[in-house]
Amino acid sequence: MKLPAISPKRQTAVSKWLVMLAILCLSSFAHAEGISVRKADAYFSDGGYQLSADFDISFNSVVEQALTQGVPLYFVSEFTLTQPRWYWLDETVAQSELTIRLSYNSLTGQYRITRGTLFQNFASLDAAINTIRRQSAAPIPAEQIKGGGNFFVEKLFKKDGSYIASVRMRLDVTQLPKPLQVNALTNNDWNLDSDWYRWIVRPDASAQSR
Repeated sequence: MKLPAISPKRQTAVSKWLVMLAILCLSSFAHAEGISVRKADAYFSDGGYQLSADFDISFNSVVEQALTQGVPLYFVSEFTLTQPRWYWLDETVAQSELTIRLSYNSLTGQYRITRGTLFQNFASLDAAINTIRRQSAAPIPAEQIKGGGNFFVEKLFKKDGSYIASVRMRLDVTQLPKPLQVNALTNNDWNLDSDWYRWIVRPDASAQSR
């Protein structure tokens, strides 16, 4: 008895589900690695204030397998600068969020990092990760600062001023395919999150040293 032929479209759908099933099964045996902050810094640049961080990023076999099977990964870097106030809630002076998309092209064997409309290709995963791990906060436009002009810089130059800088990088599991999103909620292999890293910044001292 001759079996009916399977259409190419159905074959593609079946293949995708088999890949997803393999990733879900693999997650039961993999050891989670993660993201951590190696170094964080604060500096003046072009009349403004900017935060930067250097992360250690290590994929476990589940995340790497998903990536090489065509699942794009989205990494979100968050930066904040706050001023402690004893008489009221802390004031958020600046904050920014950057999203990077990491994907793999099986036809070219290359990894791609995408930021907005810009992208860059890499021959190896290590090379791509080496670029992702260095992040800087987006510059703060003057029109977004209260008072405009030099208000932001003047405020940071207060002799008694000290600020708390915070940085974090995480894998955004909400942008994973639906079957993996469900798995990520209960499986630590997908919990790639550095948690918040905080340090004290004294802008007047930082400015004098640069």
